[in-house]
Amino acid sequence: MTYCLGIWVKEGLILAADSRTNAGVDYISSYQKMFEFSVPDERALMLCTSGNLSITQAVVHALEQDIKRNATINLYTLPTLHDVARYIGRQIREIQEQDRLWLEKDNIDFQCSFLVGGQILGEPPQLYLVYSQGNCIRATPETPFLQIGETKYGKPILDRTVRYEAALDSIAKCALLSIDSTMRSNISVGPPINMVQYEADSFVIRHRLQLQAGDPYLIQIRKHWETSLRTASESMPALVWNQLSVPMEPEIS
Repeated sequence: MTYCLGIWVKEGLILAADSRTNAGVDYISSYQKMFEFSVPDERALMLCTSGNLSITQAVVHALEQDIKRNATINLYTLPTLHDVARYIGRQIREIQEQDRLWLEKDNIDFQCSFLVGGQILGEPPQLYLVYSQGNCIRATPETPFLQIGETKYGKPILDRTVRYEAALDSIAKCALLSIDSTMRSNISVGPPINMVQYEADSFVIRHRLQLQAGDPYLIQIRKHWETSLRTASESMPALVWNQLSVPMEPEIS
């Protein structure tokens, strides 16, 4: 399992991902789940992957090979980010069809999903979620974040903090808190954490971050968040208990 998230706000984009793919008593493995494909001054593209590792690695490999072969359709030639998302969806379907028979034979889950964020010249920044079936949805100002993988533990923080008008730097902190909260509650999500910040209309990724488990900044924000939550809960208005009586059950004679 994994956890990746993308946040689209007025100032730009944040994409972040953990690196854990398997967790057990005696076996933990980590693989890269964030990838960048950019052409200076023309496009900046970022991908995050979740799901069956062999499928996602095969899809990323196919994307890279299309670029190396100068294929007519590749990540550097498609004119819109929606076209990029649909192209990745087709790649997912093709790889799944190649391996489906053998994976289904052994009851192996071959589902996967991608986050695709970035900007192509002539368009505003955008963020898409590409499903395992190849279809996709786009983030909107009303729903500015998208998640894949183990999403439930990190979603409450995003629901309460992320707004389309928020500053990009503050959104980056929210993204880290969301991943850290997920790691706290689920062992299948783990470091290193990779995150990128993209400023709208820059067409270059200037800010990258990788945090290991014991990184001082990660520990600092974790302690700050936990202390702030305790302080907030302790200072909440006093609870007014409802004085309704509990009805007595009739005696059985």
